[in-house]
Amino acid sequence: MSGPVLYEEQEGVAIIAINRPDRLNTLTKEVIQGVAESIDRATQAESVAAIVLRGEGRNVSAGYDLDDFLNNDDAVDGENWDPVRDYQSMSTNVRNFMKIWECPKPVIGEISGWAIGGATDLLLCADLLFMADDAQLGYAPSRIYGTPTTMLWVYRIGLEHAKQFLLTGRPIDAETALRIGLVSQVCDPEELSSAAESEARRFANIPANQLALNKLLINQAFENMGLRTSQMLGTLFDGIARHTPEAQRWAAGITDGSLRDAVRERDRPWGDYGEGRS
Repeated sequence: MSGPVLYEEQEGVAIIAINRPDRLNTLTKEVIQGVAESIDRATQAESVAAIVLRGEGRNVSAGYDLDDFLNNDDAVDGENWDPVRDYQSMSTNVRNFMKIWECPKPVIGEISGWAIGGATDLLLCADLLFMADDAQLGYAPSRIYGTPTTMLWVYRIGLEHAKQFLLTGRPIDAETALRIGLVSQVCDPEELSSAAESEARRFANIPANQLALNKLLINQAFENMGLRTSQMLGTLFDGIARHTPEAQRWAAGITDGSLRDAVRERDRPWGDYGEGRS
């Protein structure tokens, strides 16, 4: 089976996999739409008790495919940027990400390799996160070119840690992620998928209506704390952050074909992400 998103059902578990390992499973509109449609499919499948979301290959996702994103920006016409069209476009992505949050069935997200930028907007919508002990995740665009759109960081890890990692963009290793309560379990990379699937299968022992009611109740508590308003601002600010003079100069390096150099320039003062792997 091919395609940018794979879907299968086995032993009461729907497995959704981003399938662009040659591009580090980066996100395109097709990928985001494919994940949302797969969530809908699993929601409708009576035999499915829970869902596992992962990436094929070594990395769950390195975030948005910036080459694709910059070359297909409908909100830009020449030198003119339309903030409303930008907001509408990114809001579509947020609505698709939030299919995971709104799904009545438990969703377990696997964090393998790297989960960067927009990938965290997607993965933090999951109910439980299982992380490989050599994996890292972070919102690198905090340094330039973006703000979190689903903005679940502060709700999942609290004020101090949200500021610690969003103001700096620093990556979070597995030990730290477990300590601050961002993930449920840390696993050997070779055992990550089996651990996530094993946990997902256990949900078959709880009535689906009971799971749905408890998930809705927990989620509603966070929505009462202003989650949707935070997402509206995060999505709006994301567009602004991508169109500051500094961000546009930085993005110009990518459109000139120097993505790796642009990432290294962003990360050099911090010695991580692209600079750390050079």
